[in-house]
Amino acid sequence: MRILAIHADRMSYKANRKAKFAEETETKEDAMEDCLVLLSSVEKLDEVNPDLIAASARESVLQWLAKLKAQRVLIFPFAHLTSTLSSPEVALAVLKRLEAGLKESGVEVKRAPFGWYKEYDLKSKGHPLAERSMVICPYEGQTCDFHCPYCENPIELRDVRDLKAERLAGGPQYS
Repeated sequence: MRILAIHADRMSYKANRKAKFAEETETKEDAMEDCLVLLSSVEKLDEVNPDLIAASARESVLQWLAKLKAQRVLIFPFAHLTSTLSSPEVALAVLKRLEAGLKESGVEVKRAPFGWYKEYDLKSKGHPLAERSMVICPYEGQTCDFHCPYCENPIELRDVRDLKAERLAGGPQYS
């Protein structure tokens, strides 16, 4: 998972048009002030362990919020941080788990709708800690065979084979 975190004075968005895999939503337009915006992409290798990805992302975001002394987050699905996107089902599940985990930790959270083309306005705070790039690894703390060419993190050969087999069989099923 890749996240570009931006400490913002304000972010607003308006969902204009659905992609074929868009989630249904009632909230097509929203805004948040004085927040950490998480431009978020879920990657193909995150399908190895979506629960670990969501939990690790939650911990990384909570640590960053503590440094910023901030308590508000806007999760903004943003496919443009990677060329190896996960399936839409896995991506949405990870983003929803991240949202729920942050809320359980007492953070005020909003999430822009997944799978929509959106216009947005973002005003960064512009201080030295206002922007941060995060890569959340699905292999954290595990023994691995080689380094991933995309995130420089190690991956296991069996997982690459397993993902390829799942894709050929119609993909993994996540709830």
